[in-house]
Amino acid sequence: MGRKSTKGKERKKKRKEENAKYDAALVKVEAANKIPDPLELVAPFKKFERNGLKLKIECKKVTDMEKELIDWAFQLTKANMQKMYEESDWGWKDKDKYTEMTEEKAQYLIASDITTGKPVAFTHFRFDMELDEEVVYCYEIQLETECRRKGLGKFLMQILELLAYKTDMTKVMLTTFKNNKVSQDFFKKTMKYEVDEISPEDPLFDDGYHYEILSKSIKPKPKPATSDSVTTTDTQPVTAS
Repeated sequence: MGRKSTKGKERKKKRKEENAKYDAALVKVEAANKIPDPLELVAPFKKFERNGLKLKIECKKVTDMEKELIDWAFQLTKANMQKMYEESDWGWKDKDKYTEMTEEKAQYLIASDITTGKPVAFTHFRFDMELDEEVVYCYEIQLETECRRKGLGKFLMQILELLAYKTDMTKVMLTTFKNNKVSQDFFKKTMKYEVDEISPEDPLFDDGYHYEILSKSIKPKPKPATSDSVTTTDTQPVTAS
C-alpha cells in the first residue's frame, strides 16, 4: 500500500504542476490580448520601405476594423486560397471563413501604401493557447500580387515572431497545405519553421492529411540579473534590418 500511495501522490503532484503551468500560460495570453496596440512594442517595424514599396504597418483588433477593411481581407483570402481549400477535405464556405476571420480574438497586421492608404497585405493572428502552451497563431498571411517576392511576407512574419518574444509566448504556429509549394518553401526554407509535434501523422494505409502544422520556437527573454549572476543583454530573435 505504501508504494501505491507514493504513486498516487506523484500523480497528484504532476497534475498540480500541469495545472499551474496551464494557468501561468493563460495569464500571459490574457495579458497579451489586453494590449491596446501590440505594435507599440516593436515601434521600428511600423514601416516597410524597400524594393519599390513604401508601406505603413498597423495592428488592429478585428473589433476596431471598418467593415470595408475586413471585406478586403476576406476577398483577398478568397482569391488566393479558395481553390486550395476546394481541393482539400475542408472545402470552401464563405460564411465559415468570414466567421473565422471576424472572431473576437482576431487581430490583424495591415500593410498599406503610405501615399494612397490602399491596403496591400495582412496577417490575421491571435494570442492563444495551443494545448498547454501560450502561442501566437498565424491564421493567414496574404499579399496582393504586386507586393510579392519583395520581402514583405518575411517582414510581417518577423513582426509576429518579435511580438511573441515581447509577450513571452513560447512559439509562433500556423497551418499550411502540403500541396502549396510556395507556402511550404516560404515557411520551411525562408522562415525556418518546422513541423510541430502536434501536427497529425499520415496513416499507413489511408490517404494522408492534406495539411500540416508548423511552428518556430521563440527563445524566452533573459531573466533579470541577480546580485550573484552575470548581467546579460536583452537579445531579440529578429531585427528591423
